[in-house]
Amino acid sequence: MPTLKVTVGERDRLDQRTRERIKAAQEGAELADAQPVLNFGSYTELSQLLRPTNLELLEIISEHDPESIRETATLVDRDYKQVHQNLSKLSEIGVIDFESGSPGQAKQPVLAYDGLEIDLPFAASENETGTAAP
Repeated sequence: MPTLKVTVGERDRLDQRTRERIKAAQEGAELADAQPVLNFGSYTELSQLLRPTNLELLEIISEHDPESIRETATLVDRDYKQVHQNLSKLSEIGVIDFESGSPGQAKQPVLAYDGLEIDLPFAASENETGTAAP
């Protein structure tokens, strides 16, 4: 599973990269698999994904591979309805998927990616790359 890159407010840069990839493909260039990107329009939108309750759910799914939403709720010791709402939102944004066998079976939450890479470049460092040491 790939890692999902999460960004905020980078639509112009992502659109430009997409246009460049389309042009390269049209010219016959070999394209490496691109890392999937989830862009939020604001930090407020990003904060919904990064809520501690959502991160706890992602961790529980990763560690315990629960068979259902109900089992997930039990593992985090939270109300089923709240967990169902949180997992539904995570599914809407594409961070998890729901799998089910035959009709009538419980929906199993599964991770869509093996991790999240949060990329928050600041305006002053837009064109710089590097790392910072603590």
